[in-house]
Amino acid sequence: MIATESVRFDSNGLVPVIVQDSKSLKVLMLGYMSKESIELTISTKKVTFWSRSRNELWVKGETSGNFLHLVSLALDCDSDALLVIVNPAGPTCHTGSDSCFDNGDN
Repeated sequence: MIATESVRFDSNGLVPVIVQDSKSLKVLMLGYMSKESIELTISTKKVTFWSRSRNELWVKGETSGNFLHLVSLALDCDSDALLVIVNPAGPTCHTGSDSCFDNGDN
């Protein structure tokens, strides 16, 4: 796993995160993490984001039950983006799709 000291957070203390399914390799969503949400993700093995709209920590699946179970976490070459590999427990998108990128144009 990564050390949060290595992450280059933006001016709001956030880093963009790409979430990918460990089995299908499908990109599931884009989110943002803070130092605290990275640490919680690592310790609980449930992916936790920083909600920019609610300005609070957000455990993906806490209301739907569709948790994202952490497999691995990687920092990109510039240390300013994360790739989170997960085992999803159900659809990832709030629309009910497996991926937030399933828009019917594929």
